[in-house]
Amino acid sequence: MTETARGEPLLQIKDATMEFGGGFLSSQPPLVALDSFSLDLHESPAQITTIAGESGSGKTTLANLVLGFIAPTRGQILYKGADVSQLDRKQRLTYRQEVQAIFQDPYEVFNPFFRIQHTFNLVMRHFPLARDKAERRELIEEALNVVGLRGDEILEKYPHQLSGGQRQRIMVARAYLLRPRLIVADEPVSAVDASLRAMILDIMLRLRDEHGISFLYITHDLSTAYQIGDNMIVLFQGITAETGDTGRIIENPQHPYVQELINSIPVPDPKIKWDTNIRLPAEETMRTQGAEGTASGCRFYQRCPHRMDICLEKQPPLIPVESDHAVACYLYDDGNEE
Repeated sequence: MTETARGEPLLQIKDATMEFGGGFLSSQPPLVALDSFSLDLHESPAQITTIAGESGSGKTTLANLVLGFIAPTRGQILYKGADVSQLDRKQRLTYRQEVQAIFQDPYEVFNPFFRIQHTFNLVMRHFPLARDKAERRELIEEALNVVGLRGDEILEKYPHQLSGGQRQRIMVARAYLLRPRLIVADEPVSAVDASLRAMILDIMLRLRDEHGISFLYITHDLSTAYQIGDNMIVLFQGITAETGDTGRIIENPQHPYVQELINSIPVPDPKIKWDTNIRLPAEETMRTQGAEGTASGCRFYQRCPHRMDICLEKQPPLIPVESDHAVACYLYDDGNEE
């Protein structure tokens, strides 16, 4: 795999689209899980890019595409300029080492029949990280120390003997052991309590600042996105609704969906009654709108208070509203202002 040229992104996603279903034998249009998604992620400086959105927005589909578990229906995913789907065996091994993952559920990623040591032995077996047993142990201890654990306390234990927070930190240590350039973190703190959530987020920040590791942080939790995210991309039913600086988006959202998302966060005031009556159009109707070819319009149309006739004609493109901040909404198109 060639060295990253100056200015060339570490990871580049070009108009990636992922469809499920449909086809010649189906009377239904395909479900578009991710629609024309693009992203440039540079190696330096290391950054945490947040992919945010509600359930079904395409976040996990994007993670699976980046990790190479599935291939896009259309579009490309490039790593250091090479198409991930076209990598040879040696290049793919390098990619597996340099792009790691942390998953949501720390209970399901371990084999309950093996001790924790086995998790690290597998890594050592597949990647030439150490020359002998002593060096292997040293590297494992260093990785565990980064996440606040010690080998003599956990390596000989079985997964069920550890807490969920310990298991999740072990997964972070396993990823760090390979010295990756990018970690895809899919809801890494949603299954742990508040104190451990803060600890894991702090570990991610230190890996970014001290070790130059970038993250794709996938979450539905806007509060944690605000805490650690440098940049944010908000997805809605597979399309990019808004993209830009995390603080700018959360403090001053521009897309009607993102405004709705931010405003839905309850105010911590006992005097204010929460409105728990949620009225949404049928999910199937919303999802297939945009899966029917060129005539499809904005997927947020049925929920949008600012909808216009043009919104039914085609999905709005990303329109710049200021430097490094873009919104997929015709409200910001000079030719279509209300």
